[in-house]
Amino acid sequence: MSKLGQVVESVEKYNQFVLDQVKRARTDKDFGRDLVGRWNDIKAKIPTTRTPTGISLPRLALPEIDEAGEIARFLFGEGLPGEFPYLNGAYREMYLEPIRETESLEKNGHAKSAKKVAPAEEPTRLFSGLMLAEDTNERFHFLTAHQRTHRLSTAFDGPTLYGIDSDADGVFGKIGEGGVAIDTVEDMVRLYDGFDLGSADFSASMTISGPAPIIMAMYIAAAKRRFGPSVVPKLRGTVQADIFKEVQAQNETIFPIEPSLRFLTDMVEFTSREMPRWYPISISGYHIGEAGSTPVQQAAYTLSNGFAYAEMFAARGIPVDQFGPRLSFFLDCGLDAEYIALARVSRRIWAIGMRDVFNAGAKAQLYKLHTQTSGRSLIAAEFKNNLTRTAAELVLAYMNATNSCHSNSADEPFTTPSEEWIRLAAHGQAILLEESGIFKHTMNMLSGSPGMKAVERAVEAAILEEFREIERLGGVLAAVEDRYQRSQIQNAAHKYEQQIYDGTRPIIALNKYRNGGDEDTPEVKLARTPRKKQQLQVDRLMKFKKKNAEKSKRALDKLAAVVESGKNCFPALLDAVEVCSLGQITGRLQEVVGRFRPMV
Repeated sequence: MSKLGQVVESVEKYNQFVLDQVKRARTDKDFGRDLVGRWNDIKAKIPTTRTPTGISLPRLALPEIDEAGEIARFLFGEGLPGEFPYLNGAYREMYLEPIRETESLEKNGHAKSAKKVAPAEEPTRLFSGLMLAEDTNERFHFLTAHQRTHRLSTAFDGPTLYGIDSDADGVFGKIGEGGVAIDTVEDMVRLYDGFDLGSADFSASMTISGPAPIIMAMYIAAAKRRFGPSVVPKLRGTVQADIFKEVQAQNETIFPIEPSLRFLTDMVEFTSREMPRWYPISISGYHIGEAGSTPVQQAAYTLSNGFAYAEMFAARGIPVDQFGPRLSFFLDCGLDAEYIALARVSRRIWAIGMRDVFNAGAKAQLYKLHTQTSGRSLIAAEFKNNLTRTAAELVLAYMNATNSCHSNSADEPFTTPSEEWIRLAAHGQAILLEESGIFKHTMNMLSGSPGMKAVERAVEAAILEEFREIERLGGVLAAVEDRYQRSQIQNAAHKYEQQIYDGTRPIIALNKYRNGGDEDTPEVKLARTPRKKQQLQVDRLMKFKKKNAEKSKRALDKLAAVVESGKNCFPALLDAVEVCSLGQITGRLQEVVGRFRPMV
């Protein structure tokens, strides 16, 4: 039985353990009395907060139960926020306003001033990437102008995603389209210019997988150029680097699967040892969801991929409590009913599997999640309705206690978001988290309804059934090679479109409640990279290559030798990016390990 099969067994055993604890609490008077006492002690210690309208609320909402069996069901089956199995949140408090000393009248009648407490880190992380590095940098500064913490998420253009240089044949028109063009470490310096990369209030996320180790090495090199070698352990952020989801859903794979996984593991081994604040992989269900999967498929494939990575890193000899806390996840959030509990259930399954199968400590059990509202749900017809769709998805994401969140812009069906619409997307989160009182006063404000519990049970059972099928096929890698995940995603995508066409899936203003006539295409300014900028990128790249011609040859020879020796190649990558372009490194590695060929 593979590790994934053991995860299925461990979840089922844990569910039985919860039932046993419920029964014990009802039959063992001493145990039941202790649980009730613990419950009452927990409730008594919950601090209170006061809303602007004057009512007093607990910082943590708990179900109104006093029967020992139900208390056992909650404490063992769900856990308090920040406690195993983490159904209600990875951390004790999230999104809440900091506790302030309550204003009270002194004997002399004067009000006592409120104590100021530093606010928590904002969960909002906005995604951007357009034209050249300096253009994206300008957008980054625009997005973070009113944020306490700078959490940047970077989109790369097509050539960069495939490890191709901007001066390669046939790519000129793609430079800076749909993302930022990054060819060299000098571009990376420009990209994050003006940001303190070593600050505790800064983190960078880079959405790239095929050439992720090369881009990661460029980021480290750029940080060292600006702040010196001592900045490396301080760097905070994540690089996507998820090869499994590329093969299953997105197609941006540039090396064969096994070398791709080897390069990824080399990077994880280095960063988990040298960069304790960095997440070297974001195990991504978002692109699986966007490719057409059902919510359950998205969660099941993401979790099973995560367990496969954990098994792979452990086989390399990396301690689970070293790499485990550095794993992160990325899910889509759409409007289907499953999303009311999808992340909650994923968090529970991950915690149980990591603890009981991989013997991971508490920090490595945490399913730390970034959520993005669904791009697939955005509709061109009467596109302003997308504001409402995204707002509803944001509520679902925060109900699931996501650790960070990106809200899509309403104009994305047409173009890279404009400043107007991306600002509205950011304000959607700010209104929800800061202006409304839904999440800032009380943890678990919207959790635990009978409907949510019903969805949790159904989703968990369906995810475990997917695990069983992947196990039957021989595990994640074998299922990938058999095209199982890809075929299931394609079938689900076809069904989704069929439901839209036959009306069983209503899409407002598309197949239901449309205006009388066909709506004119709205006036939306398309974001395009001017030819002058594209030529500038090529000129810069050619200058870089000319300047480093001799050094790059030696660095590439050294990198190839290390790869052929089987040693960890990431230190050699760090040297190579100083004098080699992305395309030069990709090309040389492909000479050594080959190119990815899609399976048929």
